[in-house]
Amino acid sequence: MKIILVGLLAALVAFPLTKEEKKEGFKPIFNGKNLKGWDGDPRLWTVEQGVLVGSTDGNKITGNTFLISDKEYGDFELRLKIKLRNHNSGIQFRSEKVMPGWVVKGLQADAAQGNWWGSIYDEKGKRGVIVNGWKGKGEKVVKADDWNDVTIYCKGDEIRITLNGLVTSELKDSTKLSGILGLQLHAGPDMRVEFRDVRLKELK
Repeated sequence: MKIILVGLLAALVAFPLTKEEKKEGFKPIFNGKNLKGWDGDPRLWTVEQGVLVGSTDGNKITGNTFLISDKEYGDFELRLKIKLRNHNSGIQFRSEKVMPGWVVKGLQADAAQGNWWGSIYDEKGKRGVIVNGWKGKGEKVVKADDWNDVTIYCKGDEIRITLNGLVTSELKDSTKLSGILGLQLHAGPDMRVEFRDVRLKELK
């Protein structure tokens, strides 16, 4: 019975689409069972009861590392839930792999303990924090130690980040119009981040 219940829970988490989302063309890009479709350090990334978990507990890392999507996306709307225990994480989009290892560069929807939620950051780039979506915005709606809804919208050079229903960052940027997605584990103290309900609609 326990195995059946766990399986049902995983299925519900893996396929969280509402009827409206199905009509709009959203599709799950994380299956809730394993890391198929994604590539990352197997020491650090696991699936627990339908939730994608990244943790550096007991595995010290010297540089930022990512779980990277096998597929590239250009114009899209990505929706997911993220829960951060501590330290720093984020969601890369329209980014590129940097060899060797699971390293990427490009735009990131940022998230950090007590800071930066809702911002756009240039990972391994020269622009640093491009849009500060935390000050007066993200700080008002973030749910510390709980699940947060994040939407990343990219259409042409238009980029928009929404956190728990509030638009926190808007940017016009045509530097790179397509690329991979990446989920971040940040170098430093032991940390844990979780992702679920990961679904995406490609825009035409």
